[in-house]
Amino acid sequence: ENNEYKDLVKEEKERILEIYEEVFDHKSFTGRSGTFYGYEGLGSIYWHMVSKLLLATQETYFRALKEGADIVYTSKIKDHYYEIKAGIGLYKSPDLYGAFPTDAYSHTPENGGVKQPGLTGQVKEDVISRLGELGVRIENGAINFDSTLLNKDEILTKNAEFEYYSLKGEKMQLRLKAGQIALTLCQVPVVYNFSDLNQISIKLRNGNNIEFQCNSIDKDLSSSIFSREGEIELIEVSIKNSQ
Repeated sequence: ENNEYKDLVKEEKERILEIYEEVFDHKSFTGRSGTFYGYEGLGSIYWHMVSKLLLATQETYFRALKEGADIVYTSKIKDHYYEIKAGIGLYKSPDLYGAFPTDAYSHTPENGGVKQPGLTGQVKEDVISRLGELGVRIENGAINFDSTLLNKDEILTKNAEFEYYSLKGEKMQLRLKAGQIALTLCQVPVVYNFSDLNQISIKLRNGNNIEFQCNSIDKDLSSSIFSREGEIELIEVSIKNSQ
């Protein structure tokens, strides 16, 4: 073994590490809290990462459907999706979560409840995932409805009132029947009906109706919804029960 440069290599290595640390000052970056271990670091659950996994699983599910994957595989992906979702703080008790489950927190350390409240990036992922669950898909600027990922337990078993706010900020109520489910898209109410056909009926504010014999809204009307022009009063989506 040639030891001629051994001491120089060791000395240079240590000097390089010193320069590297002088530049990046890693010891000053132990987490946003200023404390690394036990608060924000090893052993912590990062809720944003869990929500990213949820969204990635949903994207995999819809990609598998588009590619014509066997129902055995898509069903397994769907099961995994809801298993991941069940682990998110929203579905835990306050005692287990360590706070109000509806509040967004950064992370949970190994030895305690959630820490660091605030509007984290998790919220964005959860909103996107929720739209996908409810069947809202945007493709090439057009709104599509695909209810295959919808949790059927969310479908109403009895009549109910659906409350939402109009584009004018007015509190509105919509009477729903058993077997329906409703949501809003850019403050336009959307009601799902499960039947023996795929169809969309759009009620305009001028009193006219537009119908599509499919589960897709054309680009022009989709653009009107995205722009919140107020042209559309209600969207009723009929979806085949097999979906």
